[in-house]
Amino acid sequence: MRVRVRVRVRRMVRRARPCEATRVTPTRLEIAGLSTRIIGPPDAKVTCVLLHGFGAPGDDLVGLAGEIDAPVRLVFPAAPLELGGLYGDSRAWWMLDLARLEEALRRGMPRDLRDEVPDGLAAARDHLTRFVDQLAARFAIADDQLVLGGFSQGAMLSLDLALHRPRPPAGLILMSGTLIAEAEWRPRMASLAGVPVLLSHGRHDAMLPYHVAELLRDRLTEAGAAVDWQPFLGSHEIPRAAIEAANRLLRGCAAR
Repeated sequence: MRVRVRVRVRRMVRRARPCEATRVTPTRLEIAGLSTRIIGPPDAKVTCVLLHGFGAPGDDLVGLAGEIDAPVRLVFPAAPLELGGLYGDSRAWWMLDLARLEEALRRGMPRDLRDEVPDGLAAARDHLTRFVDQLAARFAIADDQLVLGGFSQGAMLSLDLALHRPRPPAGLILMSGTLIAEAEWRPRMASLAGVPVLLSHGRHDAMLPYHVAELLRDRLTEAGAAVDWQPFLGSHEIPRAAIEAANRLLRGCAAR
């Protein structure tokens, strides 16, 4: 779903010192058929791809660039599916059953999706694979120079892609996502051993249950991933603590 950043991004930017990612004018490109915004130094050692959530516009996470204080290239692709009748330029990586979602919200019982393999997940993964491959070819990005991440549905797709690529990414930034396709994901998680993973989730998330995020944390930790668990007293949103943790992860990747 569309992200809510707890503190308004514009106000944070005014108070913050100039950050590394905003020293270069944003570039708009089409890569693998996806409208993409790229922000950051042209000689960046590390590239971070951030995917927005279901129902958000393609530029929903671009405001985070003003909060990233690391020498990285930030890449924000817009999802390929257009959603009519929601709000503005709303997009998705795969479709959801909106009637089931609305019923879960009405009842105040977010659904546990760990046993579900969403229709459209494989197609979304294939499309994002083409995107990442073309991005890597254009900017000469090795797998150990690539961080994948996103919010909500974007976080799920980022992890799914990482689990299906032949080599692990440099890191993962998973904000308010959840565990899906557990039977497929769990046998592949050993490939993330040693990979730094930021995992954040609100204790009062009405969209995706907190206890399943805890389970995802445990599964990744058992597999050997270096998980930075960032729970917070909030809902389906990106808090300041998650942004600060993302900065630590990105700076660590850039310093290797």
